Amino acid sequence: MNESNEQDALAQLSLDTDGLYQEEVFTDRRVGSIQRLTPVTSDGQSDPSRPVLYVGQTQVMTPAGALPLNFELEAGSLEEAAQAFPAAANAALEQTMEQLREMQREQASRIMTPDQLAGGGMGGMGGGGGAPGGGIQMR
Repeated sequence: MNESNEQDALAQLSLDTDGLYQEEVFTDRRVGSIQRLTPVTSDGQSDPSRPVLYVGQTQVMTPAGALPLNFELEAGSLEEAAQAFPAAANAALEQTMEQLREMQREQASRIMTPDQLAGGGMGGMGGGGGAPGGGIQMR
């Protein structure tokens, strides 16, 4: 890495001191947790010029394992955040499932079938067939 690239990388790793938040986590130890993000100044003092943010976190079990969900909660207090949690979690789950279905559709559209290969479309496989070394010829 040259000096310019190192400086660029370091700049990307710099914290935004005008966008700092103090994190507090509240959990029921059963369904999920709520993060309360309180804006602070660079010296750690509360910054009332920016709103407090709430983020919900949970996970659902799928056949492939645990699926983590993170979602913003539109709330002005911890109590409101807890009340908004179920609907926001369900919306995040629906959105995530739709994204997974879209990814599956994209993957399925990339699969080449044997009849497509026989028709001359090699699907990105170089010119002489799929086997390295030219394949096997029968006489």
